[in-house]
Amino acid sequence: AREFSYSPYSKFRVGAALLTSDGTLIKGANIENASYGGTICAERTAIVKSASEGKRSFAALAVVTTRRVTPSASQSRLQNKSNPFLSFLASDVNSAISPCGLCRQVIREFCAQDMPIFLVPANYLQASKDSGNIEQGGLKQTSIGELLPDSFGPEHLDLPRGMA
Repeated sequence: AREFSYSPYSKFRVGAALLTSDGTLIKGANIENASYGGTICAERTAIVKSASEGKRSFAALAVVTTRRVTPSASQSRLQNKSNPFLSFLASDVNSAISPCGLCRQVIREFCAQDMPIFLVPANYLQASKDSGNIEQGGLKQTSIGELLPDSFGPEHLDLPRGMA
């Protein structure tokens, strides 16, 4: 999912994969904007894409990160210009990155408190292979209940209100 990230300002690519209850996989990527407030994170992109298509029941979410680094002039000269994959050097973020606060609130709106959220470091597959152990690959499983304790959700709008 992160391959379609539009991140010319931060160069911090994020991809999210949202698994719906019917087994559909919805992908999202972060999309930046020169007016920084217009930026939307990968997690929200995936949720908005899914919700706008009427899919609002989810089984799991995975978030993967990487940081794209623009090569220096000397590095550019060394690259094979015929290979489009070498148009930049990738410096992976080798730790799991948690959703931002705004994404957490949107996840809370649409997902069960105990739905699994997998935070996946960019080098997860290689780290798992190197260690021979999936648990050692840096994958972190959490939930929105853990990421956003004592949260406000849709059910709170139905609580009785007292008039003062």
